[in-house]
Amino acid sequence: MKTIAIAGTFDTKGKEFLYVKNLVEELGMAPYMIHTGVFPPVFEADVTNSEIAAAAGHDIDEIVKRKDRALATEALSKGMEILVPKLYQEGKFDGIISFGGSGGTSLATPAMRALPIGVPKVMVSTMASGNVSQYVGTSDIVMVPSIVDVAGLNKISRTVFKNAVLAIAGMVGLGDGLKEETADDKPMVAATMFGVTTPCVDQAKSYLESHGYEVLVFHATGTGGKTMEALIREGFFQGVLDLTTTEWCDEIVGGVLAAGEDRCEAAVKCKVPQVVSVGACDMVNFGPIDTVPEQFSSRNLYKHNPTVTLMRTTVAENQKIGAKLAEKWNKSETNMAVMLPEQGVSMIDAEGQPFEGKEERAALFDAIQNGIDNANVEILKLGCNINDKAFAEAAAQKLIDLMEKQ
Repeated sequence: MKTIAIAGTFDTKGKEFLYVKNLVEELGMAPYMIHTGVFPPVFEADVTNSEIAAAAGHDIDEIVKRKDRALATEALSKGMEILVPKLYQEGKFDGIISFGGSGGTSLATPAMRALPIGVPKVMVSTMASGNVSQYVGTSDIVMVPSIVDVAGLNKISRTVFKNAVLAIAGMVGLGDGLKEETADDKPMVAATMFGVTTPCVDQAKSYLESHGYEVLVFHATGTGGKTMEALIREGFFQGVLDLTTTEWCDEIVGGVLAAGEDRCEAAVKCKVPQVVSVGACDMVNFGPIDTVPEQFSSRNLYKHNPTVTLMRTTVAENQKIGAKLAEKWNKSETNMAVMLPEQGVSMIDAEGQPFEGKEERAALFDAIQNGIDNANVEILKLGCNINDKAFAEAAAQKLIDLMEKQ
């Protein structure tokens, strides 16, 4: 029998979670009830709030006495993050589901993020129709809008609850009905791509695949870079082809697709062979053109599509971007390669294109070369655009050489 973990505040939303519990049982599966509320639950739970608090080094009775909602949320969410992965490893459940508002979502999703990719995770939330990056992170949580607040049972909430339970039941229970796939033991490579570096990465991907590698491509949109970094840290990849490092433009200048300060660190720290470049470092990303901040209104703007506006990076910005990339790569303790395309870093940084910028490229390349004094880091300049076949295949072959030496 498959088991579904149901996590939630059984003190304040006991009626709703009993309804969900009954749905799971009606489908022939076993519910595994995890109480994340502060006060005693209205029904018996398999995992108590005291156990959850204790996992984070707190006493639930002390939390109740202090009447500090922030402390309670912090303690219980941290306890969930620690305890739930252990329970999964012990075989207590096959998938997990929760329901809640902002508080309930903050309690359950850290635990879901701590579970391996592939473990079914469903979060029904009042927050699901907005920006859910703080809840999902780099995991595969399925966020379902609750439509109405998770407070009471009514025609709409029952429908949403049923659909969510059916979704997780399908994820957990129907997998055995699929044909078993043959295990693929090809070494995996991570690659970064943007629309304006697609030809490069497509060609490099084909080259690597023809040499027996499996390539996973990440769109460098902030979340993509964060996800790749997380998977590198988890040991998924034998090599990294990080040719599109444009997220640093947004991080430094203030665009909407930043990936955070730890971008470009995972492969260095984990000593994974990598070949890197400066793909799309000619641009900062914004939404529709009327959302571009006023201070940038006179800049070189390019309407990529109705929802994306690109802004050309300046010489001064390229100096900062190059210095930051050099700072990250200069820490490498293993051999890696930095490849610089002298004829342009994107489709639109090319002769006759709107972001063509020889001075900007020179500033970027000089900052990288001046900032790297590490013998492990080889810097290669190629007299072509990043999207030329010669560049793509040279980068792919260089990565193969590094991986074979590892």
